[in-house]
Amino acid sequence: MSEARRQVLEMLAAGKITAEEAERLITALEREIPAASPAGGADARQGAKPRYLRVVVDSDDPNDSHGPIRVNTRVPMQLLRAGVKLAALIPPQARDHVDKALRDQGIPFNTSQIRPENLEEIVDQLSDLTVDVDLNDLDHRKQQVKVRVFCE
Repeated sequence: MSEARRQVLEMLAAGKITAEEAERLITALEREIPAASPAGGADARQGAKPRYLRVVVDSDDPNDSHGPIRVNTRVPMQLLRAGVKLAALIPPQARDHVDKALRDQGIPFNTSQIRPENLEEIVDQLSDLTVDVDLNDLDHRKQQVKVRVFCE
């Protein structure tokens, strides 16, 4: 573990920075480290496939008795890639049934269009997506939720 990474983790443990700030700092450090590596100075990550799909959900509702909501999910891209490949093994009759069920729910999706190259195109375009969601909870209070989706 590098000294800079250790310092970021110590700041997080001491409560000086949030988990999201620590994540950003570590990601920035990971981008700088390969360029400074003795392997010829070339960035080893450039052109490499992302390893994880990250979904981060933050809700800071000061009126919520349960406190802030924090969700940080990291899904291995290899799992997603394998799932897309397995989708090709779904028998046509089952695909038709799934497509019909999705259409019945208002989701116009064709499972026969799921291909590994489609996933790679999406990943290539997904640099850092942030979605702000306004919710009304059971007590009809408005709540702001921030959802970030990105690859690393």
